[in-house]
This record gives sequence, structure tokens and C-alpha cells, in this order.
Amino acid sequence: MPVDESLYPINLRIRGHRCLVVGGGQVAMNKAEGLLEAGASVDVIALDVIRELDDHPGVTVHRRAYRSGDVEGYRLVVAATGCGEVNAEVYRDGEAAGVWVNSADDPDHCSFTLPSRLRRGSLLVTCSTGGHSPALSRWIRRRLGDEIGPEYETLLCLLSEARQRIQAAGAHTEDRAWQDVLDSGMLELIRSGETGRAKEMIDRLVDNP
Repeated sequence: MPVDESLYPINLRIRGHRCLVVGGGQVAMNKAEGLLEAGASVDVIALDVIRELDDHPGVTVHRRAYRSGDVEGYRLVVAATGCGEVNAEVYRDGEAAGVWVNSADDPDHCSFTLPSRLRRGSLLVTCSTGGHSPALSRWIRRRLGDEIGPEYETLLCLLSEARQRIQAAGAHTEDRAWQDVLDSGMLELIRSGETGRAKEMIDRLVDNP
């Protein structure tokens, strides 16, 4: 069943934290890669593990069945076993231990859900349908991917540099003309390779409150 309640969106900081994936198939691998991308330390518990996951750097595989209580000590857990009973047990253990659990394709046994994601460096764009249609989330992500290219990452870097420069001078950044910058054709300049000109324009627009 999909999730009909309003969800509270957050971005978790899990770099250096232990996370657990229960399951050893392709779905489990996809979940593990997402955790690794965020800098987590990933353990996998499964009897059968695909080679790509077993050989994946950064993943520690425990080749056995899930045992009650295995979730304890982890920051968050993903259940991707393909077995509803096992996923439900992982979820119940997580609820008892105060550990967040996501069960792949099983919103009833999730304390958090995972949106479709598009990354461009530090820029992260997500899309979620609350489990009503994961296919629509993926479709929207692909459409956004066609629109939001690598030039957005460059733009973000330029804006961040300008913001840090203002802060280093002991000034406020909230009263600067950021929206004017974004509406001034920055992306077109970056796309055409005129990054230096774009930087000069950003500096000129935001230097004065």
C-alpha cells in the first residue's frame, strides 16, 4: 500500500555511520550504493549475495540469515530481501530499537521512504510519490536529468564561492540580489564556456546589498 499521510522531507548526514542492508540481490546492491555514495559504512546480511555486491569495496558481507535484533547499533537499515515476512521482522526490530528502517517496495514496513534522486555535485533534486507510483518518480527524474545538466553544478560552485566571500568579510548574505543573479542568464554563459564572465557578473550583482 502507498503512503497517504504527509511525509516530512529531510536529508540525512550518514557519513562515517554504520548502516545495514538486509538482502543480497540487485535491489540490495542499489540501496547499498546509495548509502556508500553518502559516505556510510555498509554491512550486508544475506544468505545469497550477487557477485557485484559481494565484491563491492566499502561493503562488509555477512553471509547468513537475518537474526532478530541485528538492527541494533546501526544508524539506519534497508530491508531488501524480497520476502515480506523477513522485511516485516526487520521493521519491527527497528521500531523496537529506535532505528529507522526502509523496506523496499513495502511502504507499510517503512519508517522512512527513499525518493528518486538526481545529483549534480552538491545539488540534490529528489522526487517522491509516496509509493503511489515509483515509475512516475523515475520518469520525472529522467526528465529533470535532461534539463539539469553539469552547468548547474558549476553555477552552484560560483554562488557558493560568492557567498563564502561575503561571509568572510563579516557581512550578511540574505540581503543580496541572489534571485537577480539566477535570472540574469548565468546558465547560458556557463553553457557557452564563459564561466569567468559569469563569475564577474555574480560578483557585481551581489557585492552591494
